[in-house]
Amino acid sequence: MIFYFSGTGNTRWAAKEVARKTGDELAYIPDIINGDCRFKLGSGERLGFIFPVHGWRPPKLIKTFIEKALFSVSDDGNMPYVYALCTAGDSIGKAIEIFDCDLKKKGLKLDAAFSLIMPESYVGLPFMDVDPKEREQRKISTAAKRLSEFESYIYNKEKTWHADGVDDRQFLVRGPLPAFFSNVVGGFFVNHLITDKPFHVAEKRCTGCGTCGKVCPVGDISMVNASSGKLIPSWKHDNSCLTCFTCYHHCPTHAIEYGGRTKSKGQYYFKPSKQRE
Repeated sequence: MIFYFSGTGNTRWAAKEVARKTGDELAYIPDIINGDCRFKLGSGERLGFIFPVHGWRPPKLIKTFIEKALFSVSDDGNMPYVYALCTAGDSIGKAIEIFDCDLKKKGLKLDAAFSLIMPESYVGLPFMDVDPKEREQRKISTAAKRLSEFESYIYNKEKTWHADGVDDRQFLVRGPLPAFFSNVVGGFFVNHLITDKPFHVAEKRCTGCGTCGKVCPVGDISMVNASSGKLIPSWKHDNSCLTCFTCYHHCPTHAIEYGGRTKSKGQYYFKPSKQRE
């Protein structure tokens, strides 16, 4: 089974490609997290977690899901093959180590871990923007080749992760100062940048199509009547926002902004093509 979360589509593509190779069932975490999260695992079953990296850490939705989920192994005691695959625009820091710690609390042991560098979608800081089109396409092409390699390891249940976290095959792009970025910068992200408060809509550009609300993975957006009489998005401010920028990137008229930090910045979401399929 493969549990996954995706905002702008990079991770959805990766999850579907892995499922195509392995034949394993896909489960989209936002669709199941509010339901019964008890899962019976088959003998030696592949158990995958595929997710983007947010602030050099796993998204808070992933942490919440792991805390809520109950995994029971088969009666013969044959443990599942557990792997994680994360996507990032640049580097992942210590995201896998953090995820591994959360898994251990649920009695699961990580057997393999991989990371894919995909087009950048985080635009919440002044110095961060989407990649130029040429770099975007180059990243996707390289990621497709890397993913094909990873799929073979996953299909054959090969172990790549060691108890000491050593990545001797260089499957993880941790980047420079991984502990600093995950612990210090990541802590700043969690405490100050994961919020929907700066989101607002440029009403003149908004058509009221509701796309933003439909694509929001946590249902944080509702359409309300503006003083002009048109429908516009309104964020709920209920602490559910992941600041994944899915709403921003999918807006067909570029009407959504995040404070003043997204002014004149680009948009990106993964668009499937025959070449990528």
